[in-house]
Amino acid sequence: MLRIVARVAMLAGALALGGCGFADSRAPVPEFMRIKEAEQQPPDPPPDVKRVVREQIEVVFLNTSYPREVQVALPHHEIRGMGWTACVRAQLTSATGSALGTQTYIVTISDGKVVDRRRAEADDICGSEAYEPI
Repeated sequence: MLRIVARVAMLAGALALGGCGFADSRAPVPEFMRIKEAEQQPPDPPPDVKRVVREQIEVVFLNTSYPREVQVALPHHEIRGMGWTACVRAQLTSATGSALGTQTYIVTISDGKVVDRRRAEADDICGSEAYEPI
């Protein structure tokens, strides 16, 4: 019986001391026992979308689509992540040589480079954006 009481007391003590090691930054415990808050990096400054798209046009559009009248919208900070997104549209030609008309893409820019692109969909904000030619 005495062994069971001793084990329970040791277990309770271990749990009490172990809980102190997990105190968050606002817990009422001494400073050295608190978990330090992660330092958040400031977001990248807004990119010059015109310059980035002009310099990396082959990443945004296929060379065989012969992009014309390329226009860009102002960048928006990504909801998740450190990059920026911007809408880009242009007159494109299909692989068979027929006109596709105006096509709109959303590009993701990080550290001054286009890291992703996808075709804009109806629920994206690209339809309501103001565009400027590059």
